[in-house]
Amino acid sequence: MTDLMAEMAALLDLSQSFFWVAVLVFVRVGAVVSLLPALGEQAVPQRVKLSFVLAFTAVVAPVVAEGPLAGIAEPGFAALGVEVVAGLILGIGLRMFVLVLQTAASIIAQATTLSQLFAGAAPEPQPAIGNLFIVAGLALAVNAGLHVRAAELMILSYDILPQGTLPDPADVADWGLSLVAATFSLSFSLAAPFVIASMIYNLALGAINRAMPQLMVSFVGAPALTLGALAMLMIATPMLLAVWLQAFGAHLAAPFMVPP
Repeated sequence: MTDLMAEMAALLDLSQSFFWVAVLVFVRVGAVVSLLPALGEQAVPQRVKLSFVLAFTAVVAPVVAEGPLAGIAEPGFAALGVEVVAGLILGIGLRMFVLVLQTAASIIAQATTLSQLFAGAAPEPQPAIGNLFIVAGLALAVNAGLHVRAAELMILSYDILPQGTLPDPADVADWGLSLVAATFSLSFSLAAPFVIASMIYNLALGAINRAMPQLMVSFVGAPALTLGALAMLMIATPMLLAVWLQAFGAHLAAPFMVPP
């Protein structure tokens, strides 16, 4: 009986330790999933998001319980706050790649006179090209194993952002600025073909207008620009999304190694 009680007490201590590990993992994972592309979108119901958080917690907690969080004691509110900060840092880094698609789509829409097409149809004000890019990009990311890569990122994040240690604000600020610069550079790179084509087309229209002042260039040029933009969009979108997916995968593999 004494041996049985000792084993039960040891099992109770083990279960209590794993419970606190699960709590810490749940807090970090919840912050990540709230901003995770595809799984954390506004259109996803809260109950579904909670299911995703519980599923990721069930995957991550057993791994980190044997490693970074082994033998952890009961955490306080400060430790929970640190986990929220760590999760938000990871989630914001991933969410920036959704903003890449939105920014590139806005630049393309403004350059090709498609900015007001179906305006107001989405929960967030954005051109129809933005909806196209986001839906297609997120579908590609999920098909490429976003959930698996996200689970890997959450597990490895404990080596980069240890539990109970608040990240250095200066390092986080430098990383954030570098990430913003890199993502905006990627946005313009995706939209550059449309901007260049629009500039050349408008220069040609200006030359035609100077040569033939009687011709109503705006009535002829605007529909042709829209048609050309749609044709170019049909041809270039697969390549643009492939470039975006490659950059997104590189960020998932090394979230804190931002290219200069």
